[in-house]
Amino acid sequence: MDAEKLSRLKIAEKDQVSPRRGRKWRRFLWITSILFGLAIVYLFLHSGGWLSPAETVRVVTVSSVYPSQTITQFNASGYVVAQRKASVASKGTGRLQFIGVVEGSRVKEGEVIARLENDDLKAEKSQAEAQLASARTDLVRAQTDLKTSVRNWKRYRNLLNDQVVSRENYENVEDQYTKSKALVESSKAAIRALEAAVRRASVLIEYTEIRAPFDGVVLTKDADVGEVVAPFGSATNAKAAVVSMADLSSLMVEADVSESFLSRVNPGQPCEIQLDSLPEDRFAGKVATIVPTADRTRGTVLVKVAFDSLDPRILPEMSAKVAFLSRSLTQDETHPLLAVHRDVVVERNGGAGVFVSEDGRARWIPFPSSDYLGDYLLVGTIMRGGEQVVIKPPQSLKAGDRIKLAE
Repeated sequence: MDAEKLSRLKIAEKDQVSPRRGRKWRRFLWITSILFGLAIVYLFLHSGGWLSPAETVRVVTVSSVYPSQTITQFNASGYVVAQRKASVASKGTGRLQFIGVVEGSRVKEGEVIARLENDDLKAEKSQAEAQLASARTDLVRAQTDLKTSVRNWKRYRNLLNDQVVSRENYENVEDQYTKSKALVESSKAAIRALEAAVRRASVLIEYTEIRAPFDGVVLTKDADVGEVVAPFGSATNAKAAVVSMADLSSLMVEADVSESFLSRVNPGQPCEIQLDSLPEDRFAGKVATIVPTADRTRGTVLVKVAFDSLDPRILPEMSAKVAFLSRSLTQDETHPLLAVHRDVVVERNGGAGVFVSEDGRARWIPFPSSDYLGDYLLVGTIMRGGEQVVIKPPQSLKAGDRIKLAE
């Protein structure tokens, strides 16, 4: 064996890892760890639905539903109108001296609500009363003269029969008796004329006192102290009416009913009234009058609906909606119930329930037993008012999925 080759033989030492190869190994470990972490994050996000596209859905709101909606034949709109109202004015002309009411004042029939200046009329009445007193005094004097004339006439008549006095003297006494009797009648006529004058002055004074024609509430005050009031506003710059008032116990809803629905309306038919100003309340009523004429331009007939009981919050000219019912409501049917449209109910995993929109996700609420009111699902205490529920959800929708609301 070659000695030179033997000298080159030696025991192999442990291989040393080069620095470059170590750096490659650490980089591989880091990349593997990062990829593993990304995979875990991806699985987590995918399982939570974060990486899946959001489902576009339509929602409806849980709200109060009245049982009357299931027995409503049709609806009509109208306004609350007082059937007894008046623009109160004066029959006489004059300057307004006093007004004792404002808008909203409640007045009784016959109560003085305003007064015109009437000093001239009071003076005329005082003059007529003085003349009447004088005429009554003249009547007393004439009646006294008549009594004297009667006695003289009777005495002279007896004397004439006995031929003690001449006929001429008798006729003079008879003439005096006739004149006295005529004077008494004239005095009585003058008294009647002056009594009429006093009454006329009293009536004219009464015309200056503007009184409430019925029990009611003042709606508007159209004139104020110092303004001239004249009948029909005939004078320049004069006011015709002092106040406008209405009897609030005569309030009814005047609704315009389409001619095509008129056959479904009957006198006394039960109705439910909703006022726009009181949206949370419903008022029971009934058909009071069907006005026997139609509006050719709109194709409607005016129907007056009376309230079963009036609420002090109901005021004239409020807008209203009237539901014409097929029957009267029971006591249990007068209260609202929380409900949502029945199309929100779906079957999932063998059970019925609904999807609620909550923070951009679909939350599943089971309904093991469902109660319905017409087209509405009664939610009872399971849900609360104002919650948004997915209507007609897609078959692919499941609890926890992301959702977005349709425009």
